[in-house]
Amino acid sequence: MGMVASQHMTGNEYRISYERQGDDLVLQMGPQHPSTHGVLRLELVLDGELVKHVRPHIGYLHRCFEKHCEALTYPQIIPYTDRMDYVGAMCQELGYVLAVEKLMGLTDLPPRLHYIRMLMAELQRIASHLLAVGTYGLDVGAITPFLWCFRDREKILDLFEWVSGARLLYNYLWIGGVARDLPAGFLDRVREFITYFTPRVTELNDLLSFNKIFIERTANIGIMAPEVAISYGVGGPNLRGSGVRWDVRKEEPYCAYDRLDFNVPVGTGEYGPVGSAWDRYMVRVREMLESLHLLRQIVDQMPSGDPNGAIPRRIRPPEGDTYMRTESPRGEIGYYLMSDGSEKPFRCKGRSPCFTAISALNAISRGALLADAVAIVGSLDIVLGEVDR
Repeated sequence: MGMVASQHMTGNEYRISYERQGDDLVLQMGPQHPSTHGVLRLELVLDGELVKHVRPHIGYLHRCFEKHCEALTYPQIIPYTDRMDYVGAMCQELGYVLAVEKLMGLTDLPPRLHYIRMLMAELQRIASHLLAVGTYGLDVGAITPFLWCFRDREKILDLFEWVSGARLLYNYLWIGGVARDLPAGFLDRVREFITYFTPRVTELNDLLSFNKIFIERTANIGIMAPEVAISYGVGGPNLRGSGVRWDVRKEEPYCAYDRLDFNVPVGTGEYGPVGSAWDRYMVRVREMLESLHLLRQIVDQMPSGDPNGAIPRRIRPPEGDTYMRTESPRGEIGYYLMSDGSEKPFRCKGRSPCFTAISALNAISRGALLADAVAIVGSLDIVLGEVDR
């Protein structure tokens, strides 16, 4: 027996409900499941081992970020952005401070500031992707890559701790500047990391990326066709894994990305259909190499001078609103700000790439086996703090 879908309209609400029939089984996965970090419940409708429908239930980690912002001054909000994507915090800060600067009309910023911000963003991208690919290997049963990736990620966290005093939530990128300039010898340590980490990516590929078992486990599941990714507003590696070459750093350059040379890796369907879980994984691996290429250029071109020469003495944007989007490790993060002329925003809204990614989960899971459900969720690399902002 199959599953019956019925449509209901209640006021402005539109939903599709599924009634279990015959041998259909409704299985609750989570929120205790390790691969969903205790903050996501998946309602799976199964026909035997086949997934017929997935409904994500979110809200277990709601942080009230947008409501908190209405009671905070613009600089006080920066630590709250850290906690949205707590493994990509530098990129969360960057998007927010650029939005405030855009609202204030701050355009004449020191060149060194732009490069420091890009330096932090690309280090953060590598650190985030190391966590993503390491835990993804763990999701499908590979333990050693997880240990290797966390070993290498620690080296970046050491750099972040040196420059900001924190290892996870930094409050380092400020409106019009940074908390402090780079310490003496910092760029030399970044060069050492680049030299160290470049061959580590090759080792990761040998161990996991091109492992026959890993390919067979991931290359034919979670297929996200390009039109599906675009229709759901999916971005970042999840969109590029579907073969769509879109990167905000290229299409709408910010900081000084238009002065740097880098490629945008996309999924090519090397071992299965384009847009598979393997393609999404591999885009992240190849993006780490591109970030290393960017870091080399940033370090070599780093301007001298004071990065904090444009910090305004008072953060009080004029009345109006603005929207700014940047490329975080998980995709296009956007901030909408509305000012009433006071020291606190009238409205601050975050646009989450993880929210759009998880919204496509049902579309890419139908017809998969139950055993593949965790592997498909893991391939999206979602952080629920950003979803439940």
